[in-house]
Amino acid sequence: MTSPTEITVNQLSRLIGLPSAPAIVDIRIDEDYALDPRLIPGSRRRNYRETSQWMTDYAGRKVIVICHRGKKLSQGVAALLRCEGIEAETLALGFEGWAAAGLPAIAPEKLPQRDERGRTRWVTHARPKIDRIACPWLIRRFVDPYAAFLFVSPSEVEQVGEKFGAVPFDIEGGFWGHRGEACSFDTLLEEFGLRSDALSHLALIVRGADTARPELAPEAAGLLAASLGLSRMYRDDLEQLSASMVLYDSLYRWCRDATGETHDWPAHRSAMAVQ
Repeated sequence: MTSPTEITVNQLSRLIGLPSAPAIVDIRIDEDYALDPRLIPGSRRRNYRETSQWMTDYAGRKVIVICHRGKKLSQGVAALLRCEGIEAETLALGFEGWAAAGLPAIAPEKLPQRDERGRTRWVTHARPKIDRIACPWLIRRFVDPYAAFLFVSPSEVEQVGEKFGAVPFDIEGGFWGHRGEACSFDTLLEEFGLRSDALSHLALIVRGADTARPELAPEAAGLLAASLGLSRMYRDDLEQLSASMVLYDSLYRWCRDATGETHDWPAHRSAMAVQ
């Protein structure tokens, strides 16, 4: 039985990817990290010896603290955070339990270098549509919740990336771009090892909308329509990104939990009339 300040692997896996997901802090020491140098999606490594220096970054947020096996290090750091009024829990069985459950984990070498504020930076064409909104959604929900996205003129993407330490994505011929019939969203899933039935289903919808193949998924045409509408509602690309996040949040949650549900209001009305 877990303690009131612990969360199970299954419980955490259900929270990752949602807008209400907690911050995840990985405090494994180097020796333990070397045994399996991967990260739980959305987590960030921190030094437990420097807790007092970084704890204020999480003021007002719920935090899950992870160590190797969920014992002294994570419980001690979580207790320190709670002393400062930060809602903190530990992951029962730690990263070892996560890995044993076969849940997705990210290879750190795939992550871009972080800036002086601890964020990864990404750059792409201005006036984003489907893929250039879906990719930031995926990155913020599963890779780096604080990622910064730069939208610039198409001709300037690569040079801005070089000058400002930002990784180009969804550009022709780029590493984080289309590969064959797959779109950039597919590339991110593959490279980061984010494999789940829900994300694969969402990828099919994004691919159909982004590559003019609405026959791939019934929802693709709706995603295209909503994306084009949003692009006309906002002149500012970051405002559009912010407004569009809920669209992908809802599609992901539908893919994960509600694909078998239908809207039966007429049938419900008929049943009520019979009663």
